[in-house]
Amino acid sequence: MSRKSSLQNQLVTLFGGSGFLGNYLSQALLESGARVRIASRNPERSHRLKPLANLGHIQFVRCDINDPRQVRAAVSGSDMIVNLVGSFGGDLIQLMGDSAGDVAAAATDAGAKALVHISAIGADGESSSSYARANAHGEDLVRKNFPKATILRPSALFGQDDNFTNLFAGLVQMSPVLPVFGPDSPLQPAFVDDLAEAIVVALENPSRHGGKTYELGGPEVITMMEFNQRIAKAQGRKRIFLPVPDPMSAAFAALPLTPINRDQWVMLKEGNCVSGDYPGFEKLDIKPRPLSLFLDKWMVRYRKHGRFGEEASGPAN
Repeated sequence: MSRKSSLQNQLVTLFGGSGFLGNYLSQALLESGARVRIASRNPERSHRLKPLANLGHIQFVRCDINDPRQVRAAVSGSDMIVNLVGSFGGDLIQLMGDSAGDVAAAATDAGAKALVHISAIGADGESSSSYARANAHGEDLVRKNFPKATILRPSALFGQDDNFTNLFAGLVQMSPVLPVFGPDSPLQPAFVDDLAEAIVVALENPSRHGGKTYELGGPEVITMMEFNQRIAKAQGRKRIFLPVPDPMSAAFAALPLTPINRDQWVMLKEGNCVSGDYPGFEKLDIKPRPLSLFLDKWMVRYRKHGRFGEEASGPAN
C-alpha cells in the first residue's frame, strides 16, 4: 500500500489471524505501517510473515477465542481489533456468536478505536443453516457490545492458495467425470486481497464506516456449473460434468466424512451473492477484481506437464 495510512504504528490485533484471510490482511496492514498482533490457537502458522515486518511490528499470541480471559489478555493495549474467526465445524453458536460478543466487549473495555467483524453473506437468525444463524448471533452481540463496529459480510473468497478454487481444481485434474452439486446455484466470489483492503479501509476511517454493515461480493456472478467448467478450461482439460439432483446431493451432504456438510449444502442452494440491501465494495472506494483475471495463471500447475503443457485453449484430456 503506497499511500500514506492513518494506521502507521497503530497496534491491530487479529483474532484468527493465522488463517487464509489473516495471511493477506497481515501483509496489507504491515504495508500500511501498522503493528500487527496475531491472536490464534496456532499462531506459529503465521511465523512465515516475520521477514515481511519491521522490527517490533509483528507479535504472536496464543489465544483460544472461546476463553474470555484469554481474549481480554490478547486485546490489551490494542488500538484496533479485527475478528476473522469462522468455521463450519464445532459449536458454531459459541465460536462465531458468543465469542464474537466477548471480543467486542473486550474491545470496548480496552478503549479500542475501531473493531471490524468478519461475518458472511447469508447471515440470518431464521436460517435452517447453523452457520448462518451463528453469524447472525455474532453480529447482534457485536453491535450490542461495540455499536460502532464495522461488519463485513464477504462472499466465498478466492486466492491462489485458497481451499475453494484449489479443491475443485484438484478434482478436475484427477477425474474425467465429475458430479456437480447445486449446478444452478449462483456464486459471487470475492478476491481475498480485495477483502483485506476493505478491512484496512474500514480501520482507517471508523468515523465513516463504523456502525455499518457491508456485503462484499465480486464483480461477476457465475453458477457452480460454470465455475467447474471455467476451471477445466483453464487447465486445458475436457471433462464431463454431471448435475446432481438436489435430493441426492442433500442426502450425500448428510453423511459423515464427506467433502460438504449440511450447512454448506444449505448455503450452496441459497446462493452466495450480495442481497443488495447493504452497501458493497464501491462504498469503500474499492473496485473488486474477478476470478477470470487470475484463473488461467493459477491453473498452470494443474495442467498436464504444467507450464510446458498445452495452453488452456488448446487440446485437453
